[in-house]
Amino acid sequence: MPQADTARFLQDLHDLRKIGAFKTGVHRPTYSPQDMESRQWLMDRMREIGLEPSIDGIGNVFGRHTGPGPHVLAGSHIESQNEAGWLDGALGVVGALAMARAGLPVDVCAFADEEGHFEGGFLGSKSIIGELPEEEIDRSRNRTDGTPLRDALTAAGLAGKPRMQIDPSRYKGFFEMHIEQGTQLESAGLRLGVVTGIVAIWQYRLVVEGQQDHAGGTTMAERKDAGLTAVRLLAAIDREFPRICGERSVWTTGRIALEPGAPSIIPGRAEVLFQFRDVSTDVLRRMEAALQMLVRESNRRERCHTTLEIVSRATPALCDPAMMAALDAAAEAHAPGKWQRMPSGAGHDAQYLAKQMPAVMLFVPSIGGISHHWSENTSDEDLALGCQVLVDGAARFLAG
Repeated sequence: MPQADTARFLQDLHDLRKIGAFKTGVHRPTYSPQDMESRQWLMDRMREIGLEPSIDGIGNVFGRHTGPGPHVLAGSHIESQNEAGWLDGALGVVGALAMARAGLPVDVCAFADEEGHFEGGFLGSKSIIGELPEEEIDRSRNRTDGTPLRDALTAAGLAGKPRMQIDPSRYKGFFEMHIEQGTQLESAGLRLGVVTGIVAIWQYRLVVEGQQDHAGGTTMAERKDAGLTAVRLLAAIDREFPRICGERSVWTTGRIALEPGAPSIIPGRAEVLFQFRDVSTDVLRRMEAALQMLVRESNRRERCHTTLEIVSRATPALCDPAMMAALDAAAEAHAPGKWQRMPSGAGHDAQYLAKQMPAVMLFVPSIGGISHHWSENTSDEDLALGCQVLVDGAARFLAG
């Protein structure tokens, strides 16, 4: 089996973290000068290895293997959340470089905006499989400052470049290595996770309509307080969901906005962004049915009316059995008894590539489970182990 150059792999990781360095993490928002510098850095590394590098009109950096196949595709993303960690995404891209450096027939890709700085998110992986229409690019805005995506692409020097699409027939499968972004591996004393599937995220908007009024002059019996109705509904959801959810289901209230949002005014409107995640479509449907029932019950009891709007409903991505088996064998060979199969609770580019080819992910532990924060970290020993298992597992899969 080919040997990974883990020393060079670690050097690449630590070199990349210098671009946009923030405390012990990085700040590389999508299409920022730091992000574009990192993409140029990546193209230089691809060229050194013998890959043919290119960047397309959405910012995907692609390194094409010039030799014979069968080929695999591997990668992740290299932009970061704001003032966040140095490994999220970067690990999968640098791991893919290590696969190429080990002599495997791999195309390497860094997909743009997996982190969702722009509305819609996953711009690169959706684009490369043909699921990013021009209309979505036209309407997308930066979530932080409202910059139109078209303007950001122009500022980054990407306007006018064609957007590439992959040919699925070229690939036997897609590999992505990633930090766990949770505590399961660390808590169990394990060093590797072979991912069984990537959760789907179902997102909703709850709009509560009440009556804006004076906070002092309106008696409690007269009030139609949209804020209190929203809070009571969310509390009811949190009571009910544990009865019907799956073992690894999670749900999150990401934002509550009250209008007009003044201390002496009763809120006349509340808007809530709510999501839940699971790897099972049956569980997701059960949770949605419960959510719909709880909204109906709220509308029966409350003075304020709540409308439930579907924002998005993704499809869970199950990992390929043969690819999982190859990583199982590699993990047992290099870390006997120190690995497990597990689902991914976060979304990843792999879930979009899985629509067109077999796909799998490999996790390494996150210290303290911390991610999307500048203190995110994994030991060099676990990073190097993950690199070797990724290379070994891909070689076993290609030979199978």
